[in-house]
Amino acid sequence: MEKAYGKINGGWIVVVLVIAAVAAGIVSVLRFDATGKSGSGLSDEFNYNLAKLAAVDPALILYEEPGPPLQTGFRQSRALAIGTGGRVYVAGDRALGVFSPTGAPEMLIELSGEPRCLAIADDGKIYVGVGDHVEVLTTQGQPAASWASLGDEAVLTSIAISPDGIFVADAGHRIVLRYDAAGTLVGHIGEKDPDKNVPGFVIPSPHFDLAVSRDGLLRVANPGRNRIDAYTFDGDFEFAWGERSVGIKGFCGCCNPVSFSILPDGGFVTAEKGLDRVKIYNSDGGFVGVVAGPAQLGKEGQIKVCNTPEECQGGGLDVAVAPDGRVYVLDVTNNVIRVFQKKEAGR
Repeated sequence: MEKAYGKINGGWIVVVLVIAAVAAGIVSVLRFDATGKSGSGLSDEFNYNLAKLAAVDPALILYEEPGPPLQTGFRQSRALAIGTGGRVYVAGDRALGVFSPTGAPEMLIELSGEPRCLAIADDGKIYVGVGDHVEVLTTQGQPAASWASLGDEAVLTSIAISPDGIFVADAGHRIVLRYDAAGTLVGHIGEKDPDKNVPGFVIPSPHFDLAVSRDGLLRVANPGRNRIDAYTFDGDFEFAWGERSVGIKGFCGCCNPVSFSILPDGGFVTAEKGLDRVKIYNSDGGFVGVVAGPAQLGKEGQIKVCNTPEECQGGGLDVAVAPDGRVYVLDVTNNVIRVFQKKEAGR
């Protein structure tokens, strides 16, 4: 009898615990604020620390914005490039916008789909990543070629052009593709291979940028590792630089830098999302200074250090550099382009 009573008593205890857990869950749901009006629930000290992270020492800011932002005219801007003669190209919606160096609209080129990346060749041809493939346009925006599809999982995020090939970053397959001038696929770069010392790319979100540097190496953002990798055109991994840190010299969060570009002196301009920052590094990856922090980018009050990709799926910045060294920053959330130039000595 005692054994039977003990079993019944233990069963009732389990039932009571289950009911208590369900009740607690119901209370939690009822108290949950889906609007965010009641705040984050975090302490004032946490909010203060975020404000400290966003504050950039004025002595580190080497650039200034001489004029108002340029409106792209798109509902959703996605990518930015500087072409011949300093023209500014912006990809958004289902089109490309072309602006003069002074920001005056020159042309709107309609596309067959939504563009995610673009590059302008020295001869003026326009290369655009549209959906699962690359399309080539003439200088006047007329269709010239359409390359083969890379499959439904392809997410083309960056294009770089050199005399030795055209390189396309595919965030969907986490690989860089090398094409010849005719659009024939001739190689893959960055597929993980421990035997060849190729670490592979970690791409938590669709931000995967690349550029050809002055030293003849292909530089590729490896955002999940918070760094920039260097490869030969044949796919040999050479080295990498960058570190994960909320400090001004590092790249913070789950997946930064989201974009970068090469400066005329061989250095780099990089952009981060979450804690929005645009910074300058020398050709060896050494920190030089800041183009703009959250305040200069109009992002005060929008600071969010993301530790998981799910926390920072939207937003982001794209960067491009003009031949005269001016830095163009595309804010894809507000659909504006900010132009920054170096401060005069002593300012």
